[in-house]
Amino acid sequence: MPTTVDRARPALDAAFCKGCGRCLEACAHGCIVDGTAVYPASGFVPVHLDLERCTNCGLCIEACPEPYALRPLPEPGSPAAGLHPPAAVAPVEPSIHAGPAIDVPDVNLVLPQSEPLAIKGMYASAIGALLGGCRYFFGYPITPSTEGAELMARLLPKLGGSFVQAVSEVAAINMLYGAAAGGVRATTFTSSPGFSLMLEGLSYMIGAELPGVIVNVMRGGPGLGNIASEQADIKLACRGLGHGHTHAIVLAPSTPQEMLDLTLEAFSLSFRYRNPVIVLADGYLAQMTGRVRLPRTMVRPGTPGWAVTGDAAHRRNLVSSIFLSEAELEAHNRVLVAKYAAMSASEPRAEVFEGEEADVLLVACNTPARIAKGAVKALRAMGIRAGLFRPMTLWPFPMRHAAPLVAGARRLVIVEASPGQLEDELRLAASHAGVTLPPVDRINRFGGVLPSHDEVVDRVMEVAADLGDSISPGHPLGVAS
Repeated sequence: MPTTVDRARPALDAAFCKGCGRCLEACAHGCIVDGTAVYPASGFVPVHLDLERCTNCGLCIEACPEPYALRPLPEPGSPAAGLHPPAAVAPVEPSIHAGPAIDVPDVNLVLPQSEPLAIKGMYASAIGALLGGCRYFFGYPITPSTEGAELMARLLPKLGGSFVQAVSEVAAINMLYGAAAGGVRATTFTSSPGFSLMLEGLSYMIGAELPGVIVNVMRGGPGLGNIASEQADIKLACRGLGHGHTHAIVLAPSTPQEMLDLTLEAFSLSFRYRNPVIVLADGYLAQMTGRVRLPRTMVRPGTPGWAVTGDAAHRRNLVSSIFLSEAELEAHNRVLVAKYAAMSASEPRAEVFEGEEADVLLVACNTPARIAKGAVKALRAMGIRAGLFRPMTLWPFPMRHAAPLVAGARRLVIVEASPGQLEDELRLAASHAGVTLPPVDRINRFGGVLPSHDEVVDRVMEVAADLGDSISPGHPLGVAS
């Protein structure tokens, strides 16, 4: 038989009520109605109680899905009245109380030595994600990134992980948000049109300070464009990750080996800064087969103390990007700005090839950087002092690595499969750093057409001729390696 405490009238704590209306449906006497005022701390409109006709049935309490929003409040004079005085509406602590959540660190597991693999870039990226501790994948198939998702679908169940094909890229990025909130390592693979659809969700992840790795394989555009290789997502990755002041480290691999290495490293960076990381590849690189060596270790991920895991140790954790107070939102943005500054100070990366004493310095990334590197070898064989600067992080742009090379170069030649998006990042970084660039020449191709080896060599020869340099006789035009 129900006791007096069991049949107590309901009490409402507005801080926990989300106004879902389930209690309205449960009440047969109309004692609960929709509220009319927003509760400032939560942003929800809690219900309103009028208990004049309440029979203490308790059905509303059972219907409430939110802990502590509706709870029993004993009648004055009842044996349990002293336990819950009518004025007390604060949440009741659970009987099991845990101390502050602590970080469970990652563990590096030693892998057996293995022979090199001959695999395409997307497979290498998928393997890098698995070795980096990723056990959750959410994505929607889109060429030319689909092969990576197919490999994850085959391997994740065997590793105790989960693969979910979402109904769209919008769904995939929000699934990634949810997994990241739980403190697990998760990723998605996409291509340019799908990346565009993910930008709002990326903004939410950055605002909520959540980790996650997004591998974007750039293809021809705008719109659906085609499935060939392009580099026209640089502006989105570096300057357009949704609304607000949003940034993420953008890694730019140029070989299948780097597809593995940088995807693996992306997870470490993502959790180090509690921020998404973008691996920005291109269509040719994703489909290109190359020689790949596995690392000597793989990651067994731990659990960060901030994660919302649902257990007692983490019950006080909250993940949100909503700050209704202007002052709070400004303070949160200052935290983000400081984090971006830390990334800019510590994470820029670049490769330099024959660039230290180059008269003509080429700047390129992704597959065009491989073409430019072959052109530099051919030009050096012809007596032209050419070099290559390859940014491996497009944001933050590695200007401090470029500055001494730029200072010694007489001309720059920027090689890219876009209408100048890489050049824009270089110029903006140089402006912020107070670096004066020498005259800039450029090779821009579009729509899936990449600059060719001969095209790069011919352009640099034209530039060298303008500078008054001569080509050493007896050196035929080389072939890109």
